[in-house]
Amino acid sequence: MIVLHCRPPEGVPMAEVEWLKNEELVSSLGDDNIDTRADHNLIINEARLSDSANYTCLASNIVAKRRSATATVVVFVNGGWSLWTEWSSCSVNCGRGVQKRSRTCTNPAPLNGGAFCEGMSVQKITCNALCPVDGVWEEWSEWTMCSAQCERQRWRECNAPPPRHRGKMCEGEGQGTENCTGGLCTQNGKLMHDVNPQSMENSIDVALYSGLAAGVIAVVVLIVAITLYRKSQSEYGVDVIDSSALAGGFQSFNFKTTRQGNPLLLNSSMQPDLTVGQTYSGPICFQDSIDKELFDPLPDKVKVQSSFMVSLGVADRAEYHVKTHLETLPANLHPSYSTVEGKKTTLIAANGLHTPGKTWLKTSAVFGHLGGRLVIPNAGVSLLVPHGAIADDTSWEMYMLINQGESSAQSEERCEILLGPEITYGPPGLNLSYPVAMTIAHCAEVSAENWNIKLKRQTKDNKWEEIMSVDDESTSCYCLMDSHCCHLLLDQPGCYALVGEPVTDSAIKRLRIAVFGSMEASSMDYNLRVHCVDDTPHAFQGVVTAETSRGGQLLEEPKTLFFKGNCLSLQVSIQDIPQFLWSIKPFTTCQEFSFTQVWYSNQQPVHCAFSLQRHSASTTQLSCKISVRQVKGHEQLLQVYSSVGESEKETVPFFMQADCTVTSQTGAKAFKIPLSIRQRICTTFDTANAKGKDWQLLAQKLHIQRNLSYFTKQKSPSAVILSLWEARHQDSGDLDSLASALEEIGKIHCKSLPQSPDEKETDFTF
Repeated sequence: MIVLHCRPPEGVPMAEVEWLKNEELVSSLGDDNIDTRADHNLIINEARLSDSANYTCLASNIVAKRRSATATVVVFVNGGWSLWTEWSSCSVNCGRGVQKRSRTCTNPAPLNGGAFCEGMSVQKITCNALCPVDGVWEEWSEWTMCSAQCERQRWRECNAPPPRHRGKMCEGEGQGTENCTGGLCTQNGKLMHDVNPQSMENSIDVALYSGLAAGVIAVVVLIVAITLYRKSQSEYGVDVIDSSALAGGFQSFNFKTTRQGNPLLLNSSMQPDLTVGQTYSGPICFQDSIDKELFDPLPDKVKVQSSFMVSLGVADRAEYHVKTHLETLPANLHPSYSTVEGKKTTLIAANGLHTPGKTWLKTSAVFGHLGGRLVIPNAGVSLLVPHGAIADDTSWEMYMLINQGESSAQSEERCEILLGPEITYGPPGLNLSYPVAMTIAHCAEVSAENWNIKLKRQTKDNKWEEIMSVDDESTSCYCLMDSHCCHLLLDQPGCYALVGEPVTDSAIKRLRIAVFGSMEASSMDYNLRVHCVDDTPHAFQGVVTAETSRGGQLLEEPKTLFFKGNCLSLQVSIQDIPQFLWSIKPFTTCQEFSFTQVWYSNQQPVHCAFSLQRHSASTTQLSCKISVRQVKGHEQLLQVYSSVGESEKETVPFFMQADCTVTSQTGAKAFKIPLSIRQRICTTFDTANAKGKDWQLLAQKLHIQRNLSYFTKQKSPSAVILSLWEARHQDSGDLDSLASALEEIGKIHCKSLPQSPDEKETDFTF
């Protein structure tokens, strides 16, 4: 009930009182829910949405009229959950999967500032799907008696076992027929001794000439086939000796770090500028030959003993020379590289240091049939274009960029958040034979029980569509979630975003906590700024860029905070300030951020500042602790020891250092697996054989065990699997995991087929 009071002014004659609702007389509305009493009060018996309006009391007599101040009535509605949908089908066709159901906050939807529904919109449970059982033929029955047509028959049935649970029917025929007179039957079914001798001679002549003609044709076809095969294999220069005994044997190349005295390193006597981030040191960034002293000289040849290489048939021509490029960047940029596009150019001084400049978060390069790789430095984002994805005699200028603006990919109704940067690659209309492999860093602690992670793509009308859920099977694209990165196989160019919907209160988002300090205009004031940002390289790099522009210095190694989706706030406090040296404004030692501010930050930093003032100009040291904690949750302590008042030294921002200017590579340099080895692996595993070595076994050994239906649709499943392996191991720098997987497959084969005494490992150079 709502009661609005009206006190009209006294007058003669007595004023008459009327109520207006949005400037219309209430008495004319005929609404039984609204009463006007003799005491001039307005009563709304039960508040409804339709009662939201501006109400005014109007007093009048024959002399004058008076209006009261307008009273605004807003009726809000709290949201209510709809009924749960039916449980979805199991997410997998075989084994343990996930079922889910959902509900929406539309019964009713929150209005006029009403509260949103509490609780989760999606529930998940585990399920076990019965695996398909393919049918198997029974043994053949006995042959029947020879019939009058000189034939006998036999049968078999698909019952050992019969197909169940969507299994395949037996392949082949269920009935067999053969001649039972040793070929002595003529066309009309009579035996040979019943046939006229003259006709028999004619038949023999026809059969003889037909056989000779067929033999000649077979020889010609065989010669042509061998010629074509040798011509197609000539690019390798070798023949396949034995592709069955797959064993490891890759030699990894290990590069040493920078040497002492390298001009790219800061002087050890200088105070280090910790904005040069150590947390994301060197991920997804190409090392170029800008300074050859960064590496030890590479050997001209590397010796490898590998039965795997022998089995792939490259032993006789497996000698390759490792050559370094003598050109220097950027004066003579090698044609197989391209650099990141920038709003301001990046200058290289005589001492090897880069002059800081603002950089576009975009990179592009021209790719052909050999493929290559694009990388946005220090953003945790890369794009792999496989060999053969672009047709021969064709090239495309491809690009990749990060959307810096506010994203609309997440749905607030479903409590979704952005887990990584929004990535666009193109150009539109790009036609590829194989999917590209895109890597995006994310900030979620991955757990199928707590998260529903989805991949979305922006449509032509700038709306977002969900193209797959990570837990579901899909043939349109593939998503492989690692602890800090997501690897995607994509067929179509466009704008993509990885979003997460928390399923339980235990869903965790990783935050990167960092504290920066700088002197203010007054030499006695010092500012501490604490940043809480999603734990992705791109998001943290934005903080570093902003702090560098204002002269901030990183005072402590950044730390990771696990922030739960349980609606509890985040508190930041400063502790243990030496009171006799420093002072801080009262009531500012503890600051708090609401859960919504932190949870829905969507790659944008949340930060607070503590303003300190030293009592004396002679105070040059500051020590204190910064506590960052979620209420009833995880806490991190940042210990600050800083020298203040010293002149700041110009240093090189992390993202402008020499080892991160090259952002694309084309051809063989972009891949860890040599092209000849890659082609032979694909040839071996793409074709199923009786030994059980097919692409599914390769996927299993490389720990790719879900959504295998996606690879079934590919022209070369093994090639796509190897592209995914390249994307996952772009930072590791060696081929150990792939070599180990192939060696395991070789051991499995060796157990079933004993090795010949003549076989032995061959010593050759690679």
